Amino acid sequence: MPLNPDSSAPENGANPTVESDPNKFSLGDFLVGDSKDPLKPPPAFTKWHRAIERAVELYEPVLLGPAEARTTLNYRGKSLPVINFSSYNYLGLANHPEVIAAAREALATHGLGACGSPVLSGMSDLHRQLEKRMAEFLGYEDAMLFNSGFGGALGAISGLLRKSDVAVMDNRSHLSLRDGAVLARTRCERFDHNDAESLDAALSRHKGKRKLVIVEGIYSMDGDFGHLNEVMDVADAHEAQVFVDEAHSMLACGENGRGAVEHFGVERRVQILYGTFSKAFGAMGGFVAGSRETLDYLRFYSHPYVYSCALPPVVVAGILKALELGTTRPELRSRLWENAEYFHAQLNSLGIDTGDSTTYIMPIVIGDRERLYQLGHELRQRGLWVAPVDYPAVPQDKICFRACVTANHTRADLDEALNILSDTLLPAQLPQLEHAH
Repeated sequence: MPLNPDSSAPENGANPTVESDPNKFSLGDFLVGDSKDPLKPPPAFTKWHRAIERAVELYEPVLLGPAEARTTLNYRGKSLPVINFSSYNYLGLANHPEVIAAAREALATHGLGACGSPVLSGMSDLHRQLEKRMAEFLGYEDAMLFNSGFGGALGAISGLLRKSDVAVMDNRSHLSLRDGAVLARTRCERFDHNDAESLDAALSRHKGKRKLVIVEGIYSMDGDFGHLNEVMDVADAHEAQVFVDEAHSMLACGENGRGAVEHFGVERRVQILYGTFSKAFGAMGGFVAGSRETLDYLRFYSHPYVYSCALPPVVVAGILKALELGTTRPELRSRLWENAEYFHAQLNSLGIDTGDSTTYIMPIVIGDRERLYQLGHELRQRGLWVAPVDYPAVPQDKICFRACVTANHTRADLDEALNILSDTLLPAQLPQLEHAH
């Protein structure tokens, strides 16, 4: 397969090779096989993978403890204590004593696994209880559960849409949503990120078609809100429905934790809502909430729901308790946002580029692949764990670390992280931060 890296090619016109300059390549360059064997990856990929072993080493880190604000990693064969800015445990519920106790009780009464699809044998009283509580919490007639956040988003979109429909997506939409449209074999239109005029133009190109506008409450790589008020106004003008993915915003945004739709006051205008349990709930899986009529249909046409084992009851019990805590203890949300605002302000004061982030998800833009991985090891060795995000997950010039602030980070955690970032990312002559505690 010819490898043609985009804007990263040298100015003199010479094409780099994997051996000579592996940093000029990315996963986007190895999508087509060049042998008769579908199980044999492109040889150039294997060479590249070996050449960037130091970068690959930062991925799939092995945790030796829970996804708490401070945890321990296995780094190069040794235990390494780190401040954790990589996990999505936004409200600190993943290891909350009451959540663990609820899960332990369900383990004794319901066993480990559901051992069947929800359609045939995997549904339990705990699953029904969670469906009912999520629907009541969000103000919808019904809710249904998925055993995977990715699979749930894919299953909801592919179960709802058909070949003659049009999926109109923000161009920063998560891959699970895009894959759902591909599985439905529907026409997929993109519009510029958070751009109402671009959305209007995309919808105008498909008059007379059934259209579903697909956006997110908070965009997971950029850390910015979807402009839901504008999206709803444009969609209404075209008589299009809107699907909001609240994966990173559910339970963590809005006065009562009902996500970005509550934050923007559009709850009653959104007919279908998707979210996950793997972020603020601290567990796994996903859900979709909507009208009973819509969900009755979706339960039979969403393949990941019909043909996958249901969520383990032990996990469902933990989610039920997390929902209770997230809705009765608003101080958790308050602390999350206080921490996010503090950390964001300090990063900005240091001149660190956080893109358009306005939430507890903050890209730390590096823009250079080789430097990203060099800094990644330096930060980890210093005890700061942030996730490296490379192209094609983000544009080439937006290659970054992603930092996720949580309610359980203390001011000391935040200040220590800021000092490490200051020492590592910025010129040596900059003084260390001195924060008031």
